[in-house]
Amino acid sequence: MQAWHVHENGEPSEVMRLAEVERPVPGAGQVLLRVRAANVNFPDALMCRGQYQVRPPLPFTPGVEICGETEDGRRVIANPALPYGGFAEYAVADAAAVLPAPGSLDDAEAAALHIGYQTGWFGLHRRARLEAGETLLVHAAAGGVGSAAVQLGKAAGACVIGVVGGAAKAAVARELGCDVVVDRHAEDVIAAVKEATSGRGADVIYDPVGGDAYAQSAKVVAFEGRIVVVGFASGSIPNPALNHALVKNYAILGLHWGLYNTKNPKLVGQCHEQLTELAARGAIKPLISERVPLDRAAEAVQKVADGRSSGRIAVLTEESA
Repeated sequence: MQAWHVHENGEPSEVMRLAEVERPVPGAGQVLLRVRAANVNFPDALMCRGQYQVRPPLPFTPGVEICGETEDGRRVIANPALPYGGFAEYAVADAAAVLPAPGSLDDAEAAALHIGYQTGWFGLHRRARLEAGETLLVHAAAGGVGSAAVQLGKAAGACVIGVVGGAAKAAVARELGCDVVVDRHAEDVIAAVKEATSGRGADVIYDPVGGDAYAQSAKVVAFEGRIVVVGFASGSIPNPALNHALVKNYAILGLHWGLYNTKNPKLVGQCHEQLTELAARGAIKPLISERVPLDRAAEAVQKVADGRSSGRIAVLTEESA
């Protein structure tokens, strides 16, 4: 089979190599899946660089999110068990964590209804307890993680403010349903959010960016607001001033979705049921900006690493393309 291998750490376009290799052999409690579609996530780029909290042994195949097919023909979604990731014709996954693929979505969309949407659901509902009528601010609203949070926020009845970088991404955020779109390249984010909320600020802020985005969040969070820290795509990890959180009476909430798979896996299944229902009635639909063949996976990962993508880029195997 064909699979992308990373033999040394560095930029994805430089260290990912397509090779002909043997199919992986599943271990105890695992299943072999034929990959139908694999979505590119920022952690794929970080793993190539050796900067992710999970460091699979070299060589490894990146690709943490797939729609695949079991040996008995069932269509499923899964997070492959590294080092046998999804940018390959076959991957391995833990049988207990495999979920049924929603019939309302195609392969690329089904694969994307996993990490980003699970993270959004847990962040907005489990951690921040978002309520209908509240204002939700989403940083990087046109990206893979942000676009999921925008759709979930709208489905929950929130007023959604999307912060993006550039006119093209602003257009994407509007199409996703953002009530207010702020282009950080052309506007003062703090002033724009305060104007949009009549000075009150946002009740819930969803931040997969860190750095300057977090600093902005602390200045526009409302009384009893909640800042959900999802990641640090900017590469800069902020150091929150806890005295500021005390004086303004807001909460800083961390979210590591992967922990639920070990700490409370039942919740992951319940979340998937709700996401499947939302997808079936058209309330959410993963934004797939590009669909590329397997031999262009390295190019796709580099594009995400450079921040030049919107929504998700899906890598399709030849049989699914």
